[in-house]
Amino acid sequence: MLGYKNVERVKPSGLELVDRLVGVQRVTKVTKGGRAFGFSAIVVVGDGKGVVGHGLGKSKDVSSAIAKAVEDAKKNLVRIPLLKGTLPHEQKGKFGGAKVFIKPASNGTGVIAGGAVRAVLESVGVHDVLSKSQGSSNPHNVVKATFDALLQLRSAETIARQRGISLEKVFNG
Repeated sequence: MLGYKNVERVKPSGLELVDRLVGVQRVTKVTKGGRAFGFSAIVVVGDGKGVVGHGLGKSKDVSSAIAKAVEDAKKNLVRIPLLKGTLPHEQKGKFGGAKVFIKPASNGTGVIAGGAVRAVLESVGVHDVLSKSQGSSNPHNVVKATFDALLQLRSAETIARQRGISLEKVFNG
């Protein structure tokens, strides 16, 4: 997440974060004594007002894997620019073999997204969005591809500041 220019990291203190479980996998380690089973969990946390983070937790039992994932997610919180319950502009994201396309939608459309993308967008606080996920359906890669797209979003104020022009000039050319 550090490779992006406008990423605003957020501290978890004072935020009412809600966690959403994206997926739990049973993993196996083969040893000379047999198979050792464990669990891997991926979780997305957000406040529904533009702050979101994702985390991975691994443990011998499901509940502690989820707890570890939530703690990891709270350490990776970022602020995403929102515009009237949707996104400021359309964006593509990619991670590994997963590709995600997110597009702003008019009021009342709802979150048109599947699985892992829906969990991330609802945790951010987006109410109206269209999305398409292509390639890998691995939840880990889809979550990271969605974050890739979200972290590339820029608000009109940010664009005006970067270009050194007024906000009116951004819209009027």
